Amino acid sequence: MDTMETYTEIPAGSVQLLPHLGRIDYLDVPNPFAQRLALVRAYLMSLDSDCLLRAHRFEAGLFAPGAPAPTTAWHGGWEALDSQLRGHFLGHWLSAAARLCATAADGDPVLRARVDDVIAQLALLQRENGGTWVFSIPEKYLHRIAAGRPVWAPHYTVHKTLMGLMDAHRLLGSQVALDIVVRAAPWFHRFTDDLDRTALDDLLDHETGGMLEVWADLYAATGDRTHLDLVRRYDRPRLFEPLLAGEDPLTNRHANTTIPEVLGAARAFEATGDERWRRVVEAYWRCAVTGRGRFATGGQTSEEVWTPPHEFAARLGTRTQEHCVVHHMVRLAHTLLRWTGDLAYADHIERTVHNGVLAQQHPRTGMPAYYLPLRPGSVKKWGTPTDSFWCCHGTMVQAHTLHTAHAWYVHGDGSGLLLAQYVPSTVRCELRGVRVELEQRPDTGIGSHIAAGGASGAVRRPARWAVEVVVRARRPVEFTLGLRVPEWVTGPVTVEVDGVPQPVPDGPGLVQVRRSWHRQTVRISLPTGLRAEALADRPDTVAFLDGPVVLAGLCDEERELVGDVTRPESFLAPDEEREPFRWSGAWRARGQSAGLRFIPLHEVTDERFAVYFPVRPAPLTHRDPTPPAP
Repeated sequence: MDTMETYTEIPAGSVQLLPHLGRIDYLDVPNPFAQRLALVRAYLMSLDSDCLLRAHRFEAGLFAPGAPAPTTAWHGGWEALDSQLRGHFLGHWLSAAARLCATAADGDPVLRARVDDVIAQLALLQRENGGTWVFSIPEKYLHRIAAGRPVWAPHYTVHKTLMGLMDAHRLLGSQVALDIVVRAAPWFHRFTDDLDRTALDDLLDHETGGMLEVWADLYAATGDRTHLDLVRRYDRPRLFEPLLAGEDPLTNRHANTTIPEVLGAARAFEATGDERWRRVVEAYWRCAVTGRGRFATGGQTSEEVWTPPHEFAARLGTRTQEHCVVHHMVRLAHTLLRWTGDLAYADHIERTVHNGVLAQQHPRTGMPAYYLPLRPGSVKKWGTPTDSFWCCHGTMVQAHTLHTAHAWYVHGDGSGLLLAQYVPSTVRCELRGVRVELEQRPDTGIGSHIAAGGASGAVRRPARWAVEVVVRARRPVEFTLGLRVPEWVTGPVTVEVDGVPQPVPDGPGLVQVRRSWHRQTVRISLPTGLRAEALADRPDTVAFLDGPVVLAGLCDEERELVGDVTRPESFLAPDEEREPFRWSGAWRARGQSAGLRFIPLHEVTDERFAVYFPVRPAPLTHRDPTPPAP
């Protein structure tokens, strides 16, 4: 069921998360994705603008020691004035807030007013600081890097401000934001004017963040040849050429330094049409993912570096799976899915969203976990609202604004829609000149890992996801509705339109239903079940998954289990499967030396847990082969 279709991203304002999944008895059942996004919005609103802008004002010379303190304490951690990355979080804040405003049905006027005010303040600070420099760190940090003197990632820091401004322009149409970036660009052009390729490569060997992506975005917005010149100057041949030659320049290399650079190559291809950039992106994915393997969570990093290909057993640590890597690899998979139509990229997004983006955000406080530890008996370590501001703090607030971006896509030729992620949401767009609206939500009479199950329907926790898609068109219109069949399905998939079964090819991939649509309901049922995934280099050590969801065993040390890993349901049983208004995702181990409970990894908060377990086969039951006497 593979597809070679290409897809186009739907404009941000055309897709909204459903706030609720439906009503069960007298309660509205919340959408867990909307709940997580609400935590992000509340956090963004809680941060004082004076605190967010403090480092930028300090650099512009407008920070007065005797000025009144903000209503909250000054930000600490990586945002403290003695941090060389100070001010980086403002760009993440702008990017996340801009997308929240763009996707809100009403434009979120309260948050939008804050976004516009922050942008206006940055324009003022740029004027006060000479007309070009608009950043939170001094210019001399970049000159020090060029001279070979150590500074902590100045390009990374300035990129975040540029990123936030470009996102405000792209998503909200802010001309003020674009003008700030246009005025800032000449500084970098002058800075690199006298550097030959070797000197540029030496400079860019220090973490550049997404500078290449920003210049490609800017060139796409302006068509200015000097901005194209910056794209070429911020090329990364020392990384890209080995990739194009089929080599592995990634093993044991800092992962999050390289992914934003490859995202820059992706944007450069889209802005220029130069095929070399696309080949770089495809080679990177082969090197980082398909040729490397993965943990069950979908990640490949530990201690912030890429693991050796298919060697994961020695990397199960307390600092596994950095959140920034998860976020940026989801963005890269989103790009490759649009280019190729290969739904393996959608499978990657699904797995890493559930076991990274969701698993590395506290479900009640909204705070991030920098790493997802995979050493048995570890705990997640959560950030604080105003005293952390790690890099992963920034990517966390951005990641949860992208759930709508990955749910729906338009066919490249405009002939239909793809439902790529089962994230309860509504899409409104125009197909063949007709306004259409599609709404997807779990069948609450059946339930799923994310849905509150109904009071009717299944008696026991269902072994399938059931999703209903309601199609409404202003008038009858013919188009193709594509439905992704995930990699984890365990049996025949069924698709019905108004109760009429549709043909479904075998296996994971794509179901396409083409017809005239007006007022129909589509129902897809995706069989799921427990399965075990072994470490590539330790086949007797496995993680357990239910659909795309990794299960965490609640324990404070490594535990050996006994059972048949090809049939994990033979020694794992549903546990507390029903709450008043939803099915739970909990399991318990049977026939073991000690009790052990499993819950979805994204539900773990402060418990000690393990993801991987050595499993040995159960002993055979011996019987006397001698037949009984007659």
